[in-house]
Amino acid sequence: MSQHSSLKIIQQNAFNSPIKGRGTGNNIAGRFAITEVELDESDELIAELETSSIETQVRYERAKSIISRNNSPDVPFRQSINPYKGCEHGCIYCFARPTHAYLDLSPGLDFETKLVAKTNAPFLFEEELAHPSYRCEPIALGINTDAYQPIEKQLGITRQLLEIALAHHQPISLITKSTLILRDLDLLAAMAEKKLVHVAISVTTLDNDLKRLLEPRTASGKTRLKIIKALRDANIPVTVLVAPVIPFINDHELEAIVAESAKVGTQSIHYIMLRLPHEVAPLFKDWLEQHYPDRADHVLQRIMDMRGGKLYDSRFGKRMTGEGIFADVINQRFHLARRKYGLDNHRLSSLNCRNFSVPTKKGDQIPLF
Repeated sequence: MSQHSSLKIIQQNAFNSPIKGRGTGNNIAGRFAITEVELDESDELIAELETSSIETQVRYERAKSIISRNNSPDVPFRQSINPYKGCEHGCIYCFARPTHAYLDLSPGLDFETKLVAKTNAPFLFEEELAHPSYRCEPIALGINTDAYQPIEKQLGITRQLLEIALAHHQPISLITKSTLILRDLDLLAAMAEKKLVHVAISVTTLDNDLKRLLEPRTASGKTRLKIIKALRDANIPVTVLVAPVIPFINDHELEAIVAESAKVGTQSIHYIMLRLPHEVAPLFKDWLEQHYPDRADHVLQRIMDMRGGKLYDSRFGKRMTGEGIFADVINQRFHLARRKYGLDNHRLSSLNCRNFSVPTKKGDQIPLF
């Protein structure tokens, strides 16, 4: 075995306790891994890894295409762009974690420390908009991983994509939990004037202690409320996603989040129940046992009650809301709160695809690096 591959296996097994500023210390092997090796915990290399700081690494990739398409009836878009793979926010529940297995990396710690930036995304975006077969419809930006995660501050790929969208009247929807979106208020306001943008802000909890454990490198709930207000003050359409709702962890905050979101001017609000696909399930179980050992079994049992006896149900129509008595109670509570705070009939206006203009030429993308 080479020195490089040995180190990789050590890293996959060395971290099994919480790491400050990271969502998980578990670097479990991805579901496509061929070999998994257990090492002696007394190994000196493991001891060195356990005491070292875990820094973020970024790999720069020239992607082959940038617009992805789906036919899922559970999501309100058919086209999406993800300028980054992996996400430094470190949300333990992130449904995108399993995608790192396709990179031969762990959906655990690797997902939040070994990132990929698609440096040619702006060039590809303009090229694909100019393709003769392209038909304009809204594009969701930053769905698998947050387009405004920390590395965007230096790389600016998301901003370049927005500049291209504005130039060609291509409608965009965004979802984020980052204050960095306020950097682009100028572009977003200009797009909003032309009905080219919707923004969704994810609000998981208003409890900062819980936030630090659940999604360590994100803005606090109160800060996200300020983001909503700033966007609305700039006349940018905003919806709130209470996501994910986790039984016995944050479900008691549902009404409070709806109330506070209404106060700062959100135009609509929705919720999504916790989803635990593939490697997310063991990672979340490990997180529960570390941080909430007193209720871990109750949380998992309640999740299974909503998922037909399993930790995850991938069926369309069920995966976002669950089913059963508890899921029904959450749904009723949410709709009562939405009605109470005047958000039950609110919908964002449709985005405008009528003025889309085809790019006249591909142009040469200036390299970022």
